[in-house]
Amino acid sequence: MIEVQNLKKSFGDNLVWEDVSFSIDDGETTAIIGKSGTGKSVLLKHMNALMYPDSGSIKIDGECLFELSYSELRKTRQQFGILFQGGALFDSISTFENVAFPLRYFTDLKEEEIEHEVNEALRMVNLEAAGKKSTAELSGGMRKRVGLARAIILKPRYLLYDEPTSGLDPETSDEINDLILEMANTLDITSVVITHDMHSVLRIAEKVVFIDEQKLSWFGTLAEMKESDHPPLVDFITASEYQI
Repeated sequence: MIEVQNLKKSFGDNLVWEDVSFSIDDGETTAIIGKSGTGKSVLLKHMNALMYPDSGSIKIDGECLFELSYSELRKTRQQFGILFQGGALFDSISTFENVAFPLRYFTDLKEEEIEHEVNEALRMVNLEAAGKKSTAELSGGMRKRVGLARAIILKPRYLLYDEPTSGLDPETSDEINDLILEMANTLDITSVVITHDMHSVLRIAEKVVFIDEQKLSWFGTLAEMKESDHPPLVDFITASEYQI
């Protein structure tokens, strides 16, 4: 379970948001939405302590991330997989080696075991034949899928997605959404998805966090969002539908 409690973050005199509080139950998929510049990705980086807040806490199964020692935090971070917006692949090594990287860094697996795990992860994202390809040969959608294979390779409990469908055409976006659902269902993973794509929200989310005006503006289930008359949320959804 992820519990975000009274979180506040600023950069110098620039307040990002304050008093952000919500919880995510095990196995749930939660979308974090809001306008550009509202600090959605900043919030995501707090969830595995890549950033620290000015005040407040994030608890993972009751333990505050920001109070962990370096060794405890390193162990906790291995429970998280992250799909970065651009994929964040290493262009100097092959697709296979990109996916294998966490196994080589964090485990003592033998080469044949690494090969098995990587091939299985690539199979799950429908890229079985791409292992030998250079990342330069991959399309944008393929890069996202390789990034997802790398994110799940350590069998994490939590998957963090930063704009997973950004820059993709509608058909490829649907493929990524299908994979998010498949990862959640097959691997029983708790997922947090930063997105401005309302098609994705409607397809994948069980809960929705809406950040607006430097605060948590609204939080609830997908069903509640559809019925909500909260003006800023309604305006955001309406504007998103217009852009679509």
